[in-house]
Formats: sequence, structure tokens, C-alpha cells
Amino acid sequence: MDVLLDTHAFLWWCEDDRQLSNKARKTIAQEECHVSLASLWEMALKVSLGKLKLPGSFDRYVPEQMSANGFSPLDIGFRHLARCAILPWVHRDPFDRLLISQAIEEGLPLVSRDQVIERYGIQRIW
Repeated sequence: MDVLLDTHAFLWWCEDDRQLSNKARKTIAQEECHVSLASLWEMALKVSLGKLKLPGSFDRYVPEQMSANGFSPLDIGFRHLARCAILPWVHRDPFDRLLISQAIEEGLPLVSRDQVIERYGIQRIW
């Protein structure tokens, strides 16, 4: 099964953070994981604002972690954006809305602690 990682799931996996649930940890270890370019963009913005500290520079740390963990990048396509245009306004965060749209369009469960995601009818793994 392929899964899409929420931004925090990616970061917590890479740093072996205890906030990552056991079920999420097991799923990431066993399944094919995708990381959206929306998550990478979110991290880049937070790094530039000083809201996120990474163990290394963004331009080195992220590609190294993607490669070391066998994660595949998920590009942002027009159909993902078109889905955002019709997505109900249950969730207000633009990055999460794009992840939700990608999960719907790609038929992927989303590894996330965010319970609001379930209100969109997609499978959430946590």
C-alpha cells in the first residue's frame, strides 16, 4: 500500500520523535511513502521564518532524508489544485488542504495526527 505523509509525520520519522504514534511508525516502516512537494514547501517557509529548525540546511537535509528513507516526492498537479477549489472549508490550513486534495485524487491514506482530515472521507493512519 502507498501512503502520503503529513509534514509532521515526515519530520517526526526522520528525527525518531516519540510523538509519532506506533501505528504511524509501523506504517512508514512497511509501506511505500510519498512526501508532497506541498510539505517540502511548508518546511522551507517555516525554516525561512525561523519557525522550524532542521539538523542541517534545508537543501541538504531534506534530499538526504528522502533518499535514506526511500520516500518518493509527490508532485503538485493541476487536478490536485482543481480539487482544492471544490474542497469544503472544513480545514483552513492551505498546506493541509493541498495534502487532503492529493490524498483524495491519488487514493492514498494520509499518515497524520490531524483528526479533521477524516471529515473529508479519506483514510487517516495514526
